[in-house]
Amino acid sequence: MTDRDRLEQLIKARHACLTVATTDEEYVLIHLREIAIELNREIWQWTVTDGLRDALLDGEREVPQTDHPAAALYHLTRNTTGASFCVMLDLPGHLKDERTLRTLRETIEYFNRTGGTLVLIHASGEIPPAIAAVATVFEVSFPDKAELAAILKETTRKIASERQISVNLSKQGLNAIVRNLQGLTRRQARRVLTDAICEDCKLDEQDVNAVLVGKRNALGGAGMLQYVESPVDLSDIGGLNRLKQWVLQRKPAMDNEEAVAFGLTPPKGVLMLGVQGAGKSLAAKAVATAGQLPLLRMDVGSLYDSYVGQSERKLREALRQAEMMAPVVLWIDEIEKAFASAASASTDGGLSRRMFGSLLTWMQERTAAVFLIATANDIEALPPELLRKGRFDEIFFVDLPRLEARQQIFEIHLKKRKRNPVDFDLAELATASDGYSGAEIEQAISSAMYDAFAVKTDLKTSHILAALKASPPLSVTMAERVEALREWAVDRCVLAD
Repeated sequence: MTDRDRLEQLIKARHACLTVATTDEEYVLIHLREIAIELNREIWQWTVTDGLRDALLDGEREVPQTDHPAAALYHLTRNTTGASFCVMLDLPGHLKDERTLRTLRETIEYFNRTGGTLVLIHASGEIPPAIAAVATVFEVSFPDKAELAAILKETTRKIASERQISVNLSKQGLNAIVRNLQGLTRRQARRVLTDAICEDCKLDEQDVNAVLVGKRNALGGAGMLQYVESPVDLSDIGGLNRLKQWVLQRKPAMDNEEAVAFGLTPPKGVLMLGVQGAGKSLAAKAVATAGQLPLLRMDVGSLYDSYVGQSERKLREALRQAEMMAPVVLWIDEIEKAFASAASASTDGGLSRRMFGSLLTWMQERTAAVFLIATANDIEALPPELLRKGRFDEIFFVDLPRLEARQQIFEIHLKKRKRNPVDFDLAELATASDGYSGAEIEQAISSAMYDAFAVKTDLKTSHILAALKASPPLSVTMAERVEALREWAVDRCVLAD
């Protein structure tokens, strides 16, 4: 069902109050006006700047002295008849006033008796529990591929009517742009397209990347899903050969119609357990690059909310947005900390358990091509339900790098710092760094460069050896914990290298 169909169904079902959290209020208002005309009902609209007025007549003067929401609500209960409905914009901030809150509750009860509907549209703020208990939440859908293609054509025509532009876009390029727009609201999609076209007055294959950049800026990290730059290539990671082979084998099936016709479903994802600094987060970025897919990191901290039910709603919204952006890689870093109370006695009233349960259900039931990568350092904090077969395609254990992998890591990081690996004794460095993680090796090179720069000499093998000796690795300072982690992984996980 379309958003319009769902709205009409709720109105016909005599829902007295609907709440709509969206920044695209005009999209909802258009649908409400159309429904009012079709059902032959009066529709009122209130804003703090215009007061209460007829929503169908442009330029209609406001009802006198209704700029205050309590006055507008009082007017509705005394001067409307039949099953009319009213739209109130950005009301939550005014509900801190007890008089307004009380009047709103009485208005909802009035509409409940008369068959009318009160629609609250807001971009921010929270609905008080007293109102949330009697209201129905309406979630605006994200546009699908067909609607995004229509938005692309509409936006292009509008810009072409204002200025001269050239259009040279293949069908493949068109599909790529539409795919990159998925997960954005209608307003965001129009803004991203307008910026991409107006930058050079062209719509061509170059705009595929321009739209992706615009999408990253639109998401911007302000929401629950943060767009992550993932230029890391699999060749930039030392070791992890088995994980690399697994990813490359499944890469063709991540977004491929031939794979679907063959009977394959998109891979679900992987859980990577292991020692801190061993390269789990780096591998997550590399998987996205290898699959040529956008990488989104879920900011679990932003999901938690002080209002009852809002945290679960935010999680559902984030997962729904990820599905609309498919194919995409969704990354949950240190998942054991994100849902820390889910595996132990709850100290948050069961919130973490409920949210974790919602996540598990989504992991099991989703059909969209969302490749989930979860990383974890502490297996004891992981709820056992997460490790059940079917949640992930594979569970990899990322151990400390072996001799050959350590040599590759030294080579990679020396090249990044504009040094020729041939000038260093990589074999000696790899031997001396036994027990060091990839992050610790990188830090040792960085520390050695500071030492060399301080005495005005070029970086040498001796500087790196001295830095390694001066900073013992985590495998020494927390030897018992690392060993316990390795023992647990035997026969439970697939070794990543």
